[in-house]
Amino acid sequence: VQVAESGGGLVQAGESLKLSCTASGLTFDEYVLGWFRQAPGKEREGVSCIKLLARTSYYEESVKGRFTISRDNSKDMVYLQMNGLKPEDTAMYYCAAGWPYGVCSGSWGRYQYWGQGTQVTVSS
Repeated sequence: VQVAESGGGLVQAGESLKLSCTASGLTFDEYVLGWFRQAPGKEREGVSCIKLLARTSYYEESVKGRFTISRDNSKDMVYLQMNGLKPEDTAMYYCAAGWPYGVCSGSWGRYQYWGQGTQVTVSS
């Protein structure tokens, strides 16, 4: 199984980015997919996850109303649209695949396949 993120970059506060993630080697539409982030010196935290049939179940409190997760099972892709970015959103962002028909959770322990991450840096 391979998971790969893209779309990170350097933006100014208030701007937007859209992260993309593809996962291969698994039956994509059976898996819960999640986005996590980790800032230097901090623990990895769950940002959002999306269940089968695009039923979202989780957004971390600080991103509610600004970030939107979506998936396109026909393309084996999951996305994270990030609007109104803030300097505190600066982190390495990771995409992860959980378990077939699994639980949508912000806990990283519930995910078994991980990408290498894409850096998001928001300047003030």
